[in-house]
Amino acid sequence: MKVVVDADACPRAVLQICFKISRKYNVPVWTVASFNHDIDSQYHVVVGSDSQEADLKVINLTEKGDIVVTQDWGLAAMIVGKQAKCLNPNGREYHSENIDFLLEEREIKAKYRRSGGRTKGPKKRATQKDANFFEALEKMIVEDSSE
Repeated sequence: MKVVVDADACPRAVLQICFKISRKYNVPVWTVASFNHDIDSQYHVVVGSDSQEADLKVINLTEKGDIVVTQDWGLAAMIVGKQAKCLNPNGREYHSENIDFLLEEREIKAKYRRSGGRTKGPKKRATQKDANFFEALEKMIVEDSSE
């Protein structure tokens, strides 16, 4: 098992949580980001800045039983399809029961924006989200280690 982080848009606090938990449970953390980002990681993969390069590398690195951290619902759908676990930086797990709804919501919002509508951006990150992420990631690692 390894943790693979889509690090292009990952909050720094989440990345630090991944490293902290990985040391505790001796699970490697792989980070993937474009060359525009400065990430200090033992296993870091640098990709170009084309729109889907990081996502493709994350998919290629991910194996059954891994845990992937991403905010990208499309990437999450592919990860779930590979029988890996997937978590967003707020601690919400993506799984087969909720991914179709999320993809449909994404399409509806994109269609709305294309027609001239405006949608809200993300809220300022709260410390509670870091706590939720910490708890969810640790729970996933512990559950997978006991299987």
